[in-house]
Amino acid sequence: MKLELKIEDKKIFAPLQDKWLVLTPEEKVRQTYICRLVNHYGYSLDQMKQEVTVAEGNKRGTGRASADIVVWKSKDEVEKKAPSIVVECKADNIDIVEGDYFQGSHYARYVKAPFFVTTNLKHTKVFKVNLDGYPKDLEDEILDIPTFKDLQSEKKVKDLLTQTKAFTRDEFSNLLFRCHNIIRNNDKLSPEAAFDETSKILFMKIRYERNPDEDNIFSLKQFKKQEAQYEKNIRPINVKRNGPKDDIPYMDYWFELTKDEFKDDDLFDPNEKIKIKQASFEAIVKALEIYNLSTTSDDVKGIAFEKFLGKTFRGELGQFFTPRTVVDYMVEVLDPQEGETVCDPCCGSGGFLIKAFEYVRSKIENEIKEAKNKIKLKYYTEEYYNASKKEQEKIDQKVNDQFTLLNSELDILNPESRLRRLSYDCIYGTDANPRMARTAKMNMIMHGDGHGGVHHHDGLLNVNGIFDGRFDIILTNPPFGARVEKSLKITEQDKYTDTERIAKYTERYKEDYVKALKQINDNIGKSVLSLFDTGKMSSLTEVLFIERCLDLLKPGGRMGIVLPEGVLNNTKLQKVRDYVEGKAKIINITSIPQDVFIASGATVKPSLLFFKKFTEDEAKEYATILKTAKANAKNEHGKEIAELQEKIKTRGLDKEEKAELREKLKQVQQQMEDEIKLELKTNFDYEIPIVEVEKAGISTTGAKIENELEPVAKEFTKYRIEKQLWNEHYTTVQYDEYEDKFQRVVAFGEPETFYTKYANFNQ
Repeated sequence: MKLELKIEDKKIFAPLQDKWLVLTPEEKVRQTYICRLVNHYGYSLDQMKQEVTVAEGNKRGTGRASADIVVWKSKDEVEKKAPSIVVECKADNIDIVEGDYFQGSHYARYVKAPFFVTTNLKHTKVFKVNLDGYPKDLEDEILDIPTFKDLQSEKKVKDLLTQTKAFTRDEFSNLLFRCHNIIRNNDKLSPEAAFDETSKILFMKIRYERNPDEDNIFSLKQFKKQEAQYEKNIRPINVKRNGPKDDIPYMDYWFELTKDEFKDDDLFDPNEKIKIKQASFEAIVKALEIYNLSTTSDDVKGIAFEKFLGKTFRGELGQFFTPRTVVDYMVEVLDPQEGETVCDPCCGSGGFLIKAFEYVRSKIENEIKEAKNKIKLKYYTEEYYNASKKEQEKIDQKVNDQFTLLNSELDILNPESRLRRLSYDCIYGTDANPRMARTAKMNMIMHGDGHGGVHHHDGLLNVNGIFDGRFDIILTNPPFGARVEKSLKITEQDKYTDTERIAKYTERYKEDYVKALKQINDNIGKSVLSLFDTGKMSSLTEVLFIERCLDLLKPGGRMGIVLPEGVLNNTKLQKVRDYVEGKAKIINITSIPQDVFIASGATVKPSLLFFKKFTEDEAKEYATILKTAKANAKNEHGKEIAELQEKIKTRGLDKEEKAELREKLKQVQQQMEDEIKLELKTNFDYEIPIVEVEKAGISTTGAKIENELEPVAKEFTKYRIEKQLWNEHYTTVQYDEYEDKFQRVVAFGEPETFYTKYANFNQ
């Protein structure tokens, strides 16, 4: 018999206590989950209890060990043996963050229950409990709790406890590839086209699971049910209203709704259609229905999606994938901070942007975690344990309220949150390949967001917030070896014409954006090469992108770029090197083996170069030294050069005499240039760390090997802090009660001269 939720006159019935309780949001969640345990998992009421507290065994500073719901293996084991499942419930407006469910997790560890459940009904997470000690945190998140029937089998319980996040990542990645193969086999599409279709279905699934109707999972059963309603009620009305163009199957209609949902993200062309058979679509929906993509952890979805990308694009599009070991190293060397803006103008699948986003997000999450630990230590004192149950509950409520406020800092939908600012204001990228730009957006969404600043666009040209002097950090791996021909002109098609977005961007970036648009609007008909000083020296894409990246940086900004080793030692590119050294300091050169990139299809040995653009003071200092050096060289050689130039003009000289004079002039001019460089080197001198590693984590076959980049990154961090290679961006965020409110406290400036700002954040 199905257990129904009973609510009457602001009261809710608790079958485990056989009485009516005050209806609160948390109590409603608890009683609803009890119904789920009975109806879905098959447990009986006589093998469960609610509101169970352990009197002893608490650790100071952690709160009570209590459980909202406890489940035993059978009714005969209730309170006689260790329970199997412990559940802690929160109101449905409180996000699931592991560390917040400390009362139930302490109880689960104390009584040695292997499964711990956290739920607010919208989201439910299950954790494996460490039964061998009292660790600081819970163990791995797992897929589900056992049903009553499964709980009777030791093997099935063991299997569930091994289905951890790592297991889920691999399973999800393999599942995506199986979906991809369904399309290739059934619809005979290329790997890239099959990837596009798989991605469409993933986003149709995401759309549904963000706003579920009945079933939280976009399942085949749910699709069939909605399809029947569509065919009966919606399709006839649409056809009658709009004609044959709206006479489309439900699969296509669902995709139109999905395009609409993600319209502002430019994920799909407005005319894009589903290009697979409905049988393929249904097979994929069925295969994916074990996952809810709105609640699956970002590190599960993201890593699984990356593995899927790697398998799918290993061949033709391998150039768009910078190996992860290289990405990790370059991000750690440049150490992005909260509030800094990051850009990759050749972003490919988004590897650098995702890593930078995750790197900063991790710092924010750690600060939130530290703040919660301080709160627990503040309130869970000896006084708390000596207080009455009623007083303890008041303190518990205050802690929960403060935790809820802290969690709002990690809510990407909260316009005032730190995560929202990171995602929407700090991450930018472009790629000239439309499939890769779309893939980067999808990849970032799977990793937790930051996709809004990514565009399909020529990385050498301005778009949205990507223009000169905007960025603290550039991380990029530009295309090698290709050339930008003089015949490549800036055309009317390059103009950005979306008036609504131009207005939005102008409001956001003010006059800087209006000026940025002129790069294209004022140069129609001119060659792209003419936009760059280095365009007179070389037409190689990697050279133009060095200048582009330096232009994008703020004064003092820093850059990491993957370049072919020839840029460092090719004599034909000496003028390019001189140009770069007149704009930025080289702070690190790391030579890596070609093996790392062979798996991605590269044939050129790469180096990793790191620059710091001159600050305004450094630019002035360099200009002054250069001016003095040129004046000194002119005093030394100017007269001789002028005389040689006059002699060359003399009439009556034969070819040999003129050739000798020209050669002599060339030698003197070269000597003059060498003396200028020497004076610059002497008076604007600094160290350039050069590192060569033999193993960088990936073999020629793509297999995982020793990674020497990891210790090198740590050594460089010590070095750059000691040498103060760049000014740290100190923005320290703490949380405290101020004017009777729990608030964000932000400290700015250098440590010795901090000033603070108290900022309310949404409650």
